[in-house]
Amino acid sequence: MLKHTLGYPRMGARRQLKKACEDYWQRRIGRQELFVTAQRLQEEQWRLQEAAGMDLIPCNDFSFYDHVLDTTLLVGAIPDRYAPVVTDLPQNTEADLAFAMARGYQEHGLDLTAMEMTKWFDTNYHYIVPEFRANQQFRLFSNKVFNAFDAARHMLNATPKPVLVGPVSYLLLGKEKDPGFHRLELLPRLLPVYIEALQRLHNMGAKWVQLDEPFLATDLPAGAADAYRYAYTEIAKHCKGLRTMVTTYFEGLRDNMSLATSLGVCCLHVDLVRDPGQLGDLLPMLPEKLSLSLGVVDGRNIWKNDYGRSLGLIRQAVDTLGEDRVMIAPSCSLLHTPTDLELETALDEELRSWMAFARQKLQEVAELEQVFHGDTGLWEKNNAAIAARAASSRIHKPSVKARTAAITERDAQRTSAFPQRQSLQQQRFRLPMYPTTTIGSFPQTTDIRSLRAAFKKGNLTAEQYDAALESATREAIRLQEDIGLDVLVHGEFERNDMVEYFGEKLEGFAFTQHGWVQSYGSRCVKPPVIYGDVSRERDMTVRWSEFAQSCTALPMKGMLTGPVTILQWSFVRDDQPRSETAAQIALAIRDEVVALEAAGIGIIQIDEPAIREGLPIRCADREAYLGWAVSAFRVSASGVKDETQIHTHMCYSDFNDIIRHIAAMDADVITIETSRSQMELLEAFADYRYPNEIGPGVYDIHSPRVPGTAEMEALLLKAAEYLPARNIWVNPDCGLKTRKWPETEAALRNMVSAAKAVRAGVKETV
Repeated sequence: MLKHTLGYPRMGARRQLKKACEDYWQRRIGRQELFVTAQRLQEEQWRLQEAAGMDLIPCNDFSFYDHVLDTTLLVGAIPDRYAPVVTDLPQNTEADLAFAMARGYQEHGLDLTAMEMTKWFDTNYHYIVPEFRANQQFRLFSNKVFNAFDAARHMLNATPKPVLVGPVSYLLLGKEKDPGFHRLELLPRLLPVYIEALQRLHNMGAKWVQLDEPFLATDLPAGAADAYRYAYTEIAKHCKGLRTMVTTYFEGLRDNMSLATSLGVCCLHVDLVRDPGQLGDLLPMLPEKLSLSLGVVDGRNIWKNDYGRSLGLIRQAVDTLGEDRVMIAPSCSLLHTPTDLELETALDEELRSWMAFARQKLQEVAELEQVFHGDTGLWEKNNAAIAARAASSRIHKPSVKARTAAITERDAQRTSAFPQRQSLQQQRFRLPMYPTTTIGSFPQTTDIRSLRAAFKKGNLTAEQYDAALESATREAIRLQEDIGLDVLVHGEFERNDMVEYFGEKLEGFAFTQHGWVQSYGSRCVKPPVIYGDVSRERDMTVRWSEFAQSCTALPMKGMLTGPVTILQWSFVRDDQPRSETAAQIALAIRDEVVALEAAGIGIIQIDEPAIREGLPIRCADREAYLGWAVSAFRVSASGVKDETQIHTHMCYSDFNDIIRHIAAMDADVITIETSRSQMELLEAFADYRYPNEIGPGVYDIHSPRVPGTAEMEALLLKAAEYLPARNIWVNPDCGLKTRKWPETEAALRNMVSAAKAVRAGVKETV
C-alpha cells in the first residue's frame, strides 16, 4: 500500500516563515533572505516526510500566503487593479504580487485594496477569494508549481506529487464581479491552462498529480456535476500517462459518490474520519482501475489515532480491492494541525501520550501499514494509549455534567423582546446616531509581547506586570477619548489570544508551547486543547473591565469570546458530542457575563466569529448544529437585565443561508466584516429585515493600508441603503491586535470623521 500526505504545515515548527514574511514586509530583511528561509523550510518538510516512509510526497502545498491565491497566480486570473504591480515584475516578484493581492498595496503613489478573504470550508483557515469577470481570460502565469516539483525531484528518492486546487473547486471558491453570469461558465477558458500545466509537469517527470476537489463533499450547485464530468474527461484525454489523484475531504461523498467514481482519474481520496460509513457504499461502486486513498488519520485534530478503528477500514478496503489499489493517508492536509509534538516539553506526560501533531501523524500513517502486516508491538502500544485516555479520571466531572443537563429553554431567553430592550438601552447610554466603537483588541506591540514573556519567565512580579498593563490600558483609553470614539474598549493587553486567554482560566483545558496553526497569511493561532469537562471557577475578565471603566466616563465594553468560537478554535475532545462541550462553555461564559454586569459594565460583547465557520458542509446537517450553537450563545448572554446591551461580532462569513439563526441569537448589536465585500453582506440582513442593531465594518484591519474618510463615509452611506440609520454602528471589520499604532490611530480618526459626516447628513435630512 502506498502511503502519502495531502499537504504539510507551511509555517515551520517554530513559525520561521511567519517571522520571515513579517520581517520582509517591515523591510528588516530582503527578498533573498525570505526566499532562502522558504527554500530551507520546503526541503526540511520534504526530507521529514521521506524519512517517515511516505511514498508520495506533496510539493506546491507550500505557500507564502495562501494556496488558493497561488492558484489564481498560476492561471493568471489577476484583477486589473494589480496591473501596475505586474508591470514592475521582475522588480516585484510573484511573492510581492501575491502579498499586494492579499494585503493591499499603498506605496509609490498606488492605493490598491486587497482581495476578499473568507473561511476555507468549516476550518479557521482563510483563503483569498478569486475574482472573476464575465470576460475573464486565463493564461499560465506563475512558475511556482514547476519550480517546486523540480526542486523536490532533484532532492528526493521518493516520488514528488504536485498539488493543485482542482479546476472546478477553484471556480466554485471564487466570486463573480459582474452580473449576469456564473463562474462555472468560465471552465472552457480555464481548463486549457490546467491541461497545459499538467502536461508540463508530466514532461518534467511527474508521475502523480493531486487535484484537490473538496466541493465533491458538498451539496453541489446547479451545473457543477456536468462541470466535473467535462473537466476530467478533458484532463484524461490530454494528459495520458499522468496519474491523477482527486482528493475530497471534510465530509463524505454521499450523493456525489457516483460522480466522483466516474471521473476517469487514477485514484480517489476520501475522508474516513468525518464519514467512515461511506466506505461500505463506495467500495462496490469503484471502477476496476480506480485506486482508493483512505483518509484514516485525522488531519483536523490532535488526538492519537485509534489503530483498531483505522485498521478495520483498511482491511475492509483491502479485502475488496487488494493492497495494490489501496493507499493510506491523513484525512486532509496536515495544514490544520501543529507541526511537532516533540517540542511540547512542558506538557505533562499523560496528556502528551494522548496526542499526535503533524510529524507524529506521518508516523501513524507508516505504522498503520506495519500493523496491518503484523507488527503486534505497535498495535499493543497504541491500544494501551487509547485505553488509558478513556479511563483517565481527569476527563469527567459529574457536577459539570449535571448542570449542563439542567439547562432549560428559559435559560436561553432575555427578559424582554429587543424593541423594549433597545428603548431602555438608548435611555441608559444616550449614544448619538452612528455610534463609533472598535471590536475589542488594540495593537499587541513588541513591548506588550515582551512584557508578557518577561512575566511568564518570572522576570517580573505580578504587581509590576499589572502596573505596566494598567499603564497601557490608561493610554489606550486616553487615545480613544481623544479620537472621539463613543463606546470604548480596554485594549486586551493582558490577553495572548482571544481563545487561549479564556482557556487558561477555565477547567478542562490544556495548552501547548508550539502548537501553532496557520489562520491566514502570516497569522498563526495556538488553539487550546479541550480534554475534559469545562467549568469556570473564578472571574476571568472582571478585574480589567472594572479597572478600564474606572478610567473613563464613557461606556466601556466588557469583552468575551463566545462558546461556539471557543469550541471551534480549540482542539476539541472527540469522546462526547461537540454540542455537550459547547453547552458547558456557555454556562461558564454566562457566569462571567453576570459578574461583569454586577461590576457595573453595561455593554458586554460576546464574540462569535466562528459560528458560521462551524456550519456543517452538508445542508442536511445544519439545522441540528445551528440549534445547539444558537442555544449556546443565548445561554451565555441571557442572564442579564434588559438595560445591559449584549454585542456579538462575526467576521469573514456569508450570512444569507443562516440569517434566520443569526437573528435568533438575539444580540442587541452585531458587528460584521463588510469593507472588503463593499457592504455586500448587508443584503442578507436587509432582505430578512433584520430587526436588531448592526455595525458593518468600514475599515479592513487585515491590510496595512489606511482608508480615507471619504472611502469610509461612502461605505456608511451604502450601508444606509440597506439598514435603518438608527440601527447602524460604525466600527472596523475586526480587532486591531495585529496592526501597528500609527496606522490604527490614523484609520480610527478617519472612521470617526466619516461617522460625524454621515451623522450631520442625517440631521440635515431630518
